[in-house]
Amino acid sequence: MIQNEQLQAISKQLSGELLFDNLHKSMYATDASVYRKIPLAVAYPKNISDIQKLIDFATTNNITLIPRTAGTSLAGQCVGDGIIVDVSKYFTNILEFDQEQKTITVEPGVIRDDLNHFLKPYGLFFGPNTSTSNRCMIGGMVGNNSSGSTSIKYGVTRDKVLAIDAILSDGSTTVFSEITSDTFKQKTYENTLEGTIYRTIYNELKSEATQAEIKTQFPKESIHRRNTGYAVDEFLTSDLFGGTDNTINPAKFLSGSEGTLAFSTAIKIQLDDLPPSHSIMVAPHFSSVNESLKATVIAMKHNLYTCELMDQVVLDCTKNNREQQKNRFFLQGDPEAVLMLEVKENSIEAAEEKANALIEDLKTHDFGYHYPKVYGDDIKKVLDLRKAGLGLLGNMVGDRKAVACIEDTAVDLNDLPPFIEEFSKIMDKYQQQAVYYAHAGAGELHLRPILNLKKSEDVSLFRKITTETAELVKKYNGSFSGEHGDGIVRAEFIPLMIGEKNYALLKRIKSAFDPNNIFNEGKIVDAFPMDESLRYAIDRKEPEINTLFDFSDSEGILKLAEKCNGSGDCRKSPEAGGTLCPSYRATKDEKDTTRARANTLREFLTNSEETNRFNHKELKQVFDLCLSCKACASECPSNVDVASLKAEFLYQYQETNGYSFRSKLFANNSKLNKIGSKFPVLTNTFTNSFIAKKIMGVAVERSVPKLAKETLTNWYQKHTKAKNSKEVYLFNDEFTNYYDANIGKDAVILLEKLGYSVRIIKHEESGRSYISKGFLKEAKEIANKNISIFKDLISENTPLIGIEPSAILTFRDEYTRLANDKESAKHIAQHTFTFEEFLSKEIEKGIISSTSFTSENKEIKIHGHCHQKSLSSTHPTFTMLNIPNNYKVTIMNTGCCGMAGSFGYEKEHYKVSMQVGEDTLFPKVRNCSKDTEIAAAGTSCRHQIFDGTSRQAKHPISILKEALI
Repeated sequence: MIQNEQLQAISKQLSGELLFDNLHKSMYATDASVYRKIPLAVAYPKNISDIQKLIDFATTNNITLIPRTAGTSLAGQCVGDGIIVDVSKYFTNILEFDQEQKTITVEPGVIRDDLNHFLKPYGLFFGPNTSTSNRCMIGGMVGNNSSGSTSIKYGVTRDKVLAIDAILSDGSTTVFSEITSDTFKQKTYENTLEGTIYRTIYNELKSEATQAEIKTQFPKESIHRRNTGYAVDEFLTSDLFGGTDNTINPAKFLSGSEGTLAFSTAIKIQLDDLPPSHSIMVAPHFSSVNESLKATVIAMKHNLYTCELMDQVVLDCTKNNREQQKNRFFLQGDPEAVLMLEVKENSIEAAEEKANALIEDLKTHDFGYHYPKVYGDDIKKVLDLRKAGLGLLGNMVGDRKAVACIEDTAVDLNDLPPFIEEFSKIMDKYQQQAVYYAHAGAGELHLRPILNLKKSEDVSLFRKITTETAELVKKYNGSFSGEHGDGIVRAEFIPLMIGEKNYALLKRIKSAFDPNNIFNEGKIVDAFPMDESLRYAIDRKEPEINTLFDFSDSEGILKLAEKCNGSGDCRKSPEAGGTLCPSYRATKDEKDTTRARANTLREFLTNSEETNRFNHKELKQVFDLCLSCKACASECPSNVDVASLKAEFLYQYQETNGYSFRSKLFANNSKLNKIGSKFPVLTNTFTNSFIAKKIMGVAVERSVPKLAKETLTNWYQKHTKAKNSKEVYLFNDEFTNYYDANIGKDAVILLEKLGYSVRIIKHEESGRSYISKGFLKEAKEIANKNISIFKDLISENTPLIGIEPSAILTFRDEYTRLANDKESAKHIAQHTFTFEEFLSKEIEKGIISSTSFTSENKEIKIHGHCHQKSLSSTHPTFTMLNIPNNYKVTIMNTGCCGMAGSFGYEKEHYKVSMQVGEDTLFPKVRNCSKDTEIAAAGTSCRHQIFDGTSRQAKHPISILKEALI
C-alpha cells in the first residue's frame, strides 16, 4: 500500500504539483458519470518529464494513472483509485499552426471552442462539436473519439487526428503518425517497446481469419460513430491487412482508446474551412418520437449541417431553467419531439431555397405539424437549448435521475426507427419513461432510463436495461458507444459487442502497449463491474441535515448538491461568454469550480462522522474563493445555487467554530455606517488609512468606499414630494443610503419627473451583508421584519423597486428561503423589481416615452451586475437607456467584476478579485473611448471598475436622470 511518505517523495521530484489531501481526492472521485472512486492522489504535471516520472512511479508501485482533461466523461473514464493526472492546467498551448496545410498541433488541455476562437480569423475551424465544447479539451476528445452535432458533415475526432506525440508505458517517447506500409514493417524489427507494439499489431492482424472476424463482428461500416473497444478495424484499410492503402496511421487507432494505451502530450489535427456564412435552422415539431425518426431519414437527404433531436422530457426540463427559458422562443404548443435541421449556403436566398425544399419534403411525407425557420443569432439559442440537455436532466428534483448507461447507442440511420421501437418496448417492460435526444442524423440518440441508483432494485434495473439494450444494439450490428466511450459503464459489454475472439485480440494489444497495466486500469479491457463503485451508497439511510435556509424545493441541501452531475459548465473560459465560474477563470484550479464545491459538499455531508457535518476545513477551503455571484443559479443547467450553499455552510461552520472579527465587521456594515455617517469626513479619512485597513483585514491596495455627506433617508425627509397618481415604493437599501445617496436622489427625482409618487418608508436593510458572511439568523430576522412591513403595501399597482441589484433581489431570492411567512414572501417577490425592470416595463407599455428626454448623441456601454444577470437580466437596462432617441447602447459581454461585496476588499482575496476583473471587464472598459459612458448598476461593480481602470462608471439611473429635459 502506498504511503504518504512515498507520495511526498515523488511530489518533490515534480515541477508541477501532486496533491493527496482529502479535499482533492474528494473532488476528483467523480466525473460526469455515475461512478465514484477515491483516487490515491491528483497530479498536475507541468512538462513531459513530470509525466515520465509519474509513469516510473506507477510502474514501481503497481498503481494506475488516470489521464484527465475537463473531466466531463459520462462513462467513468476519469475515475479510478490510482493517480489522476490532470493536464488541463498546464498542457494548454498551441504548439504549431500551418495555415496553408490547414493543420494545427496542440497540447491536450486546449479547449475546443478556444481553439476555434483562435482559428476563426484564418477562416478555419476544428469540426467535431460536442455539447461540452466550451470546456471540453482536445485530449479528452481524442481519448473518447468525440463527435457532436456536426459529425454528419465534418466527421468524428478520429477523422481529424494526424499525429499524436505520446509517452509509452516504459517512459519512452514516440510520435504516432501516418507512415508507409514499408515503414510500418520496418518498425516491427526494432528492439524497443514501440517495436513490440508494431510487431504485435502486425502479427495479430495479418491473418485473414482475424480480419474476417473483425469485419463480421465489429459494427457496420456505415456507422461512422463507433467507439466500441479499440479501433482495430481502422487498420484493415491498409494493404498490410487486406486493404488497398499503402499508408497507415496508428494515431487514428489511439483515438478512442481512453488513455489506456499511451499518454498523449501533443496532438496534430486536420482543420476544415469555416462553413458557408448563411444558415437557416428548420425546427419541425412532431407528435411522437417515432415520427421524428422516420422524418430524419427523409431530412438527411437534404445535405444538412445539423440534425439533432429533443424529446418532450428534455424540453420540459427547460421550462423552469432561468437561462434556457429565453431559448424556447421557437416552440409552439407542447410537441413530443422537435428536430433541429440546419442548412447552410453562401447566400440567404440559396439557404431559403434549401430550407423550403426540406419543409416541402417533410410535408409531402406527412411528417411534422409546425415548421418554424430560425435565423442568425437565434440559431445558437436553439442549439444552446439542445446542448443544455445533459445538465438539464440532472435538474430533476429527487433521487430519480436520467442515468447515462445506454445513452450512446449508434445504429445505421435506416435502422434507427425500428431500433427505437424495440428499445421502447424494453423501456415499457420495465415501466420506464426514457429520454430521447441528440444526434438523430448520425443514427445516435442519447437514450436514458430514469432510475434511483441509491436503491438496490434500481441498480438491478441499471444492469438489466443496459444488458438488454446491448443485445439489441448487437442485433442491429450497431455500436454500443457512438461518442461517449466505453469507460466503466460499457466496457463490460465489449465481448458481446465484438465477439470473444476480437476481445481477446484487444487484450493482447493492450498488453503490448501497457504490459504492467499502468494506464487507466479497468477501462476497455479487464473492465470494472458496471454496477459497482457507484456515486451513491445503495440502500443507505440518508443523513438528516437541518438547515436555516429552506431547501425544500430541492428536497433538502444534500439533494441540491447532488444536482451537480459533473458536466462541468463551470469550467468554460471567458471567451464562452457568461459569468460562470469567475474564480475558476482566475485560477484554473478545479478546486475553484462550482462542480468542486457541490461535489465536495455532497461528499462530506454524506460521509461525515462529525456531529456538525459542515465542520470540515476542506469545505472551508473549497468555498473560500466562491464570489457568491449566483451565475451557477442560472448558467449551470442543473441550477446548482452554490451561493446559497456557501451561505448555509458559512453559517453552520461558524456556529461551531466562531465568527471572525472581520466577518462581524462586514456583516454589521450597515449598523457601523449608521454611526459613521454622523461624522462622514472623519470616518472616510480613518477607513482609508493604512492602520484601519490592517485592522479590518482589507487589502492596502484597495480604496474603501466613502460615506455620503448626507444619507438618502435624511435628504428624503427634507425633500418636497411630488404628488402623482401612480405610486411606487422605493427600497432604500443600505448601500444607497450610506454610500450612493446621490444615486438615490436621482432615482427619486427621475421617477417623480416621469409621473410617479415615490414612497420611502422606514424598513430594515436588505440583509445582503449578513447573508454573504453566513450570519443567517440575523438575515432571517431582517427578512421576516421586511416581509411584515411590506406585505400589506406591495401589490401590482404599488410595486417595490430597488436601486442596488444585490439588495433588492434578496426579496426575490433569499427571502423566499428565509421568511417564516412564505406566502407573503412570494407575493412580495412577484411585485418586486430592479429599477431597470420597472422602467423598461413602463416603457414597453407606452407610459414613458422619449419626449421626456434629450435628443443629444451619447454612446453607453453596460456592464451587468452578477445578481442582475442571474436573477433578472441586463436587457431592461438596455431598454431603459435606449429611451433617449440618440443614445447608442450596448451590453458588454462581461463576466463578474470580481469585487463581489466584501470579497474584493479582503487582503487574501485581492489578487484573485483583480484577476477576475481582468478576465473580461477591465480590458473592455479600457477599450472604450473617453466619451463613452460606462453604466453599471452595482455599487461593487462601479468601485471595482474605478480601482481596476480609473474609469468612473455611473448607475443607469443617473445616466437617465441627466438625460431629462
